[in-house]
Amino acid sequence: MGHTIKEKNKLLARVRRVRGQIEAVERALADERGCTDVLHLVVAARGAMNSLMAKIIADHVRMHVVDPARERGSARAQGAQELIDVVQAYLK
Repeated sequence: MGHTIKEKNKLLARVRRVRGQIEAVERALADERGCTDVLHLVVAARGAMNSLMAKIIADHVRMHVVDPARERGSARAQGAQELIDVVQAYLK
């Protein structure tokens, strides 16, 4: 079973939060709110999307690149964790 299937409910909850943030951007534009307010909403939505992407990438590496049960503590597992850390830092 794939990690997106196992984590389906959590991932869908994140997607719904992103949708809510995008809808907030749309409402702010429709209500002619100031550019600073709109930019803050866009930044929040972008952060939520980046967080979702980082979660999916990290789970992908753990489930499809490195078998955590077999390779715990190995150089390969350490390298995978370093990659995950870099991706997460980049997407923040």
